Amino acid sequence: MVQRFHNPDGPDISTATGQVIEEGGRYFRDPAGVGELVPYADWRLDPTERARDLAARMSLEQIAGLMLYSPHQMVPTPPGGPFAATYDGRPFDAAVHHPAMLSDQQRDLLLRDHIRHVLVVGFADVGVAVRWHNAMQELAEGEPLGIPINFSSDPRHGASDSGAEFRSSGVAVSKWPEGLAMAATFSVDTCRRFADVVRQEYRALGIATALGPQIDLATEPRWMRAVDTFGGQVDRATTLARTFCDGLQTTPGSPTGWGAGSVIAMAKHWPGGGTGEGGRDAHYRFGMYNVYPGGNFAEHLRPFTEGALALDGPTGAVGAIMPYYSVSVGQSADEVGNSYSTHLISDLLRGTYGYDGVVCTDWGITGDASGELDGFESRCYGVEGLTVAERHLRLIMNGVDQFGGNSDAGPVLEAYALGCERHGVDVMRARFEQAAVRLLRGMFRVGLFDDPYLEAERSRAVIGCDEFVTDGFRAQVDSIVALKRSGVLPRGSRVWIPRRHIDEHKGFFRRPLPAMEIDGFDPAIAGDYFTLVERPEDADAALVVMDSPMSDPYVDGFRPVSLQYGPYDAPSARERSLAGDRSYRGRPAVVANTADLANLEAARAAMGDKQVVAVVKLDVPVVMGEIEPLADSVLVHFGVSQRALLDVVTGTERAGGRLPVTLPRDMATVEAHCEDVFSDYEPYVDAAGNRYEYGFGLQW
Repeated sequence: MVQRFHNPDGPDISTATGQVIEEGGRYFRDPAGVGELVPYADWRLDPTERARDLAARMSLEQIAGLMLYSPHQMVPTPPGGPFAATYDGRPFDAAVHHPAMLSDQQRDLLLRDHIRHVLVVGFADVGVAVRWHNAMQELAEGEPLGIPINFSSDPRHGASDSGAEFRSSGVAVSKWPEGLAMAATFSVDTCRRFADVVRQEYRALGIATALGPQIDLATEPRWMRAVDTFGGQVDRATTLARTFCDGLQTTPGSPTGWGAGSVIAMAKHWPGGGTGEGGRDAHYRFGMYNVYPGGNFAEHLRPFTEGALALDGPTGAVGAIMPYYSVSVGQSADEVGNSYSTHLISDLLRGTYGYDGVVCTDWGITGDASGELDGFESRCYGVEGLTVAERHLRLIMNGVDQFGGNSDAGPVLEAYALGCERHGVDVMRARFEQAAVRLLRGMFRVGLFDDPYLEAERSRAVIGCDEFVTDGFRAQVDSIVALKRSGVLPRGSRVWIPRRHIDEHKGFFRRPLPAMEIDGFDPAIAGDYFTLVERPEDADAALVVMDSPMSDPYVDGFRPVSLQYGPYDAPSARERSLAGDRSYRGRPAVVANTADLANLEAARAAMGDKQVVAVVKLDVPVVMGEIEPLADSVLVHFGVSQRALLDVVTGTERAGGRLPVTLPRDMATVEAHCEDVFSDYEPYVDAAGNRYEYGFGLQW
């Protein structure tokens, strides 16, 4: 049972073990169980001082565990999913196991592997989240030194998942426009409010670290992860990065900014991943190279150096930085993945910019890889010749403190032994303690050592409350961009919404996904707005839902990433790649959702003079010459709810967004542009003379 103690001039104290020390009317936890106040338990001391005291007491095995990250945790973990778990040796069974029960693997993470950074994907509900969180913290509190758990999360507030990166879910937090959708609002105040809401809802779930925001400068329009960023216009992206990180980390009223209401921001991905050659992404070996043909590398640092590392509030800088997988071509003496680069991490980030926070690798860069170009595997780019332990040692000595996606302490301990042979025991112990201090300091800053437990009633009052939901919905509407308009579709009108077809294709994990037929809008939702008809001839109007082209960059070799639905074989692409032999010139693009354009063509043919409205989700920009001439009205968005879209379509709400990207005239202008330069290609111009470039948007 959790006990709570109130300090009139300090943080509240909570404990499940009952190990508390009282001195002069003040309460302190006794995490070491020694019956006396040790420095790291004294909340009156500076977090760095507390962290140094604790790091010096930790065994090598405990520090190694601190440097690891757990696999993704589902609460509970259903059988048959991607994240396997057992409960008392058996798969989860709702008839036998409580959903908040700790899995066997979760107990091992804490007790055997000493892991204290746990990545949480989904919860069944708020009550389960609170109960599971407290059970995990209680187990950790009972261990020697009583080091609590720092729970973290991938983004979970997005109103619509992009599919470009793994997402967290599972609890009804408020829903907001994220990444490019937030940039489309052109509102710093909206971004500030979003960060404040995320901060409160995360802490109500027990989450103290956000694996984000993603602040890469997204200058390459074909890059699949651009939708998760604040865009490619450097001044706006930098401002939004600084605003969001500041709001996430700042506890209102705290003189240092840090406190029990803070969430540590892990800004990613240093030094920027938005320049992949030809739009390919470094999650995959076929996209490992970031290129800078425009000589614009320095500008890609600005969201970090003038944003995440230069916050307006008292926290000053983000608590953690994550480098990207990619090899930044021409930026280091040796072309290796960014985390391995001495110049990018040790010299530039740690040296030139003086960053002393946590550096955590992106997920899965230390294991051996097969070397296959098309796969989802270890991304140890440029260091394939090293052993796993040698890779860890290189990262550690390069200034990296934590290994994303590695929950095995063995290679870390091997790296320590290897380092002792090469550098000496004193050097290695000091480096491990330095990493521990950086990791622990963040945990002290956000109050985990004093009050790690949740209260269900308080969490339920915060998570998904009416105020947050309303503000999030308002922001969604403000991110929708009207490119062309002829009039609203009145509520109750007869509307044909064609079903969508998506061909078989490879998903994020490069596993084949079967062909599918899906509704454009959920009929249960769209039926609240319109009378839905099965045949276009019975309709007053057609509403065509589209996604931007789902183009695969690697099918039996390199293929162009196309921003159009129709056939494209890249006749003007580079004959010679800038990095490696990776040209796709003359090869046909493979697009899984060409049927989206066919639906629009069918709607135009069937409707005649009746209205056709196209609603397009832009995970990447689209060559609008295929869409705009066929539609009377065009709305685009970067991830919002269906109700936000339908409220705009029917005129209940007004689309308030503007383009945070430039939509290209054609693919030839895209092929001619420099991957590291923003909006250096010709925009599409419609029949009315509107240029679909950065900042454009009509009022709906």
